[in-house]
Amino acid sequence: MAINPPVDATKTPEWAALQKHYDELQAEGVSLKQWFADDAERVDKLSFDAGDLHFDLSKNLIKPETLQLFADLAKAVKLDERTKAMYTGVHINNTEDRAVLHTALRRPVEDEGKYIVDGQDTVKDVREVLDRIYAFAGEVRSGKWTGVTGKKIETVVNIGIGGSDLGPVMVYEALKPYADAGISARYISNIDPNDLAEKTKGLDPETTLFIIVSKTFTTLETLTNAREARTWLLEELKAKGAIDGSDEKNAEAIKKHFVAVSTNLEKVAEFGIDPNNAFGFWNWVGGRYSVDSAVGTSLAVVFGPARFEEFLHGFHEIDEYFANTPFEKNVVVLLGMLNVWYRNFFKVASHAVLPYDQYLHRFPAYLQQLTMESNGKSVRWDGTPVTSETGEIFWGEPGTNGQHAFYQLIHQGTQLIPADFIAFVNTPNPTKDGDQDVHELFLGNYLAQTKALAFGKTADEVRAEGTPEEIVPARVFAGNRPTTSIFGVALTPFALGELIALYEHITFVEGTVWGLDSYDQWGVELGKQLAKQITPAISQDDDALAAQDASTQSLIKFYRAVLFDGRSGDRPWREF
Repeated sequence: MAINPPVDATKTPEWAALQKHYDELQAEGVSLKQWFADDAERVDKLSFDAGDLHFDLSKNLIKPETLQLFADLAKAVKLDERTKAMYTGVHINNTEDRAVLHTALRRPVEDEGKYIVDGQDTVKDVREVLDRIYAFAGEVRSGKWTGVTGKKIETVVNIGIGGSDLGPVMVYEALKPYADAGISARYISNIDPNDLAEKTKGLDPETTLFIIVSKTFTTLETLTNAREARTWLLEELKAKGAIDGSDEKNAEAIKKHFVAVSTNLEKVAEFGIDPNNAFGFWNWVGGRYSVDSAVGTSLAVVFGPARFEEFLHGFHEIDEYFANTPFEKNVVVLLGMLNVWYRNFFKVASHAVLPYDQYLHRFPAYLQQLTMESNGKSVRWDGTPVTSETGEIFWGEPGTNGQHAFYQLIHQGTQLIPADFIAFVNTPNPTKDGDQDVHELFLGNYLAQTKALAFGKTADEVRAEGTPEEIVPARVFAGNRPTTSIFGVALTPFALGELIALYEHITFVEGTVWGLDSYDQWGVELGKQLAKQITPAISQDDDALAAQDASTQSLIKFYRAVLFDGRSGDRPWREF
């Protein structure tokens, strides 16, 4: 099926209506304080529930009538049509001629036979792989699967990069309270030798299991780290007397301490992994959308199949909500359109995500790949140039840490930075400082920050506190800094699945408005190609060096001088 060219949103009457609305708000003066005073029902009109997440959009720079304009624009760019195409397996990733079916990863078993794509029963295939993963996870968790010396696995080390790392490590950190089998996880991604060195430090090779995550089993960084991990394992086992270093014992150790997430069974076998211990996924699963596929095998091991199923159910809850809720009331659609509103009309460049839950400390980093790799594009899905600004710089840190770091810029800087504040009513670690519930103290900060950003503090209010006149300006807060509050019941596997799916679909909504193929990532390719050309020049290939630009040559010559010509002086390099 051919993909229709994108609608140019900027040429639609609905875009013009939104521009007119923006101009009118600017003319009357944007004032959250006034808007709250004028409309006693503002919060109710701008609050929503999806699954067990509660959303308050009232502190954004919109009025209730703005939501209809958002919905109208979503209809004008045929969001409903593109959503249906995505859910049913149309190849909307047209630059790679692929379907986009991460939603199939979390469909219930009852949907088998309903989503046949390219001759493939997607749900049946997904459930078959999940069954194999769950069986494997059960063996590791129970102790039936052991290392080469018969000891129970205590540490799982996931080796991957990009979507094969950012998702699993984020989820592992987020759900640590649910790790119930005495198994911990570590994650290696960076080709920098320091990453592997630190992540293997202190590990017992007899109780360590490596999971190599690479769909093609050719990813440079992942396979380099995998080979280094294999060398580490065999050397450590031999040093302990666990194996004698013979080819036979080495092969046995590799089979007991390495499994793969890959579809390239030939290369998996060449590495020494039993192909029966390889778990696959499909080309209709993009890396940054794959944490709920076999890429999450380490999570199934640490948290167990039942928890992983809860995780999938959370995703599916938001998938169904997004697909079946009218745009005017669909908070997923409205949040996507809200980001378009800020990016294209207010011309903001960045978006902060501020989780008030320490377990979500890797969530902003996860969203960086999800959003910026998806929508960091300057051409539309038909190859024509974009007609508006696209993409946002996503960033953030957990509160309250961020309050003592960069909130200054959000409160009083010259840039408008919309922010999502995420928190949960319950904590797995309740505690008190005297009579003070510490979680409530924490939530007090969560609530206070959005209030301060929205309503600010006037010069007269500062003066009323007895502040000397000369420093009054420094203590004024302009307010009208937009925030969205997302409040959940508890950070459960279900809720985390909801959160991830929420941002997946927000990203899709934005990409549809901008006419982007949000599922390819050609921007990562050029650097990979050049690295292969440059690497030989670093230490030995003068012809390769001569082929480089002047800046690259200069930097390589510095490297060579330090490493080979003694420019480090008399001190060993380790003292630097």
